[in-house]
Amino acid sequence: RCFIPWTANGIRGVWLEIPTGSAHLIGPAVQQCGFTFHHAEKTHVMVTHWLSENELNGLPPNASHQVGIGAFVVNGDGKVLLVQEKRGPAASASRPDFWKLPTGLVEQGEDVPDAAVREVFEETGVKCEFHSILGIRHGHNAPFGKSDMFFLVSLRIADGKTHHAIAVQESEIAKAEWRDRNDAFESQHIAKGSHMDHLYGLCRMHLGGTYRGMGLQNLPAGFGRDGTVVTYSNADAEGVMASNL
Repeated sequence: RCFIPWTANGIRGVWLEIPTGSAHLIGPAVQQCGFTFHHAEKTHVMVTHWLSENELNGLPPNASHQVGIGAFVVNGDGKVLLVQEKRGPAASASRPDFWKLPTGLVEQGEDVPDAAVREVFEETGVKCEFHSILGIRHGHNAPFGKSDMFFLVSLRIADGKTHHAIAVQESEIAKAEWRDRNDAFESQHIAKGSHMDHLYGLCRMHLGGTYRGMGLQNLPAGFGRDGTVVTYSNADAEGVMASNL
């Protein structure tokens, strides 16, 4: 019955956030009132109901992507920071010779460069600074039916240092070492012509000084919103504004 006045007032869709303390209302909302699941968080479930009978459902869908990073770090001897994982498809137990870049997922509210710096420090104890974005992979069929974006990030050892001791995150990482670049670039586990073969090719070019990658700027969000957003480009972008060209 509550839908009648909403429809009369021109409301086309309804968002209903049900907190954990009211979880007993989820069943009635879905089974009796026709709401459909949208997403769930630790604190609540969000359900929606499209009221208009003359229009297709225009409510935006749930988030479609997860975002991951891989970090490319080189020391003063030209050695690359590589790890062997304890779990997952790259686990050292099943692939004892598989050395790979430190990787991980970007957390909510976290910028890609910060995620790369955090993951490297968590997995290896190496403190780093952002240098550039070397490449981006976009794929599908990720966990839970989502799509996936993966940023290959070039980092530098922090504070201008050229060397850094390693402290392995024993809960996740089997080994972490400064190793010859070809232990990654020419790994038998990287299919020739694959996306990772290409990304490692960008790493090789980056090491050779022929490819810098994309830098970043924190620019005003605009549209009347407060704060800044991280913007990536190949341009020396401070002066590259449509309003200036």
